[in-house]
Order: sequence, then structure tokens, then C-alpha cells
Amino acid sequence: MPRDTSRPARRVTLERGGPVLLEGPVEVRLDDGRTVTSDRFMVALCTCRRSRTYPWCDTSHRRRSRTR
Repeated sequence: MPRDTSRPARRVTLERGGPVLLEGPVEVRLDDGRTVTSDRFMVALCTCRRSRTYPWCDTSHRRRSRTR
């Protein structure tokens, strides 16, 4: 299927074990039907669903380690 060249393509970056990074602005439709938007230049979408700010990533997926 040919790409619609009238709109610029968005870059999506997949981070192993981390969030999906999208060049913004973005509009996200959630599974409950709500739509949320962000006008930031780079957006991190949570893939682990542990974020308190879901669908935006707040790095809750990172393991916390103690420093001595």
C-alpha cells in the first residue's frame, strides 16, 4: 500500500524492555475509547502498563536498585 505523502511520516522507536518512543505531537486512543493527546516533540508510550500516568511512560518498568 503506498504511503500518503501529503502527511509527514511519524518516527517510532522500539526500545528493548522499555517504552515505545514516538515523535510528537500524538493522539492516542485507549482501549476504553478515551482519547489522550500530547504536544511534546517526543512521547514515550508505556508498554508494561505499570505507569501511574498510563499511557505515558513514567519509567515504573525500571528495576530499582539500592546504592551503597
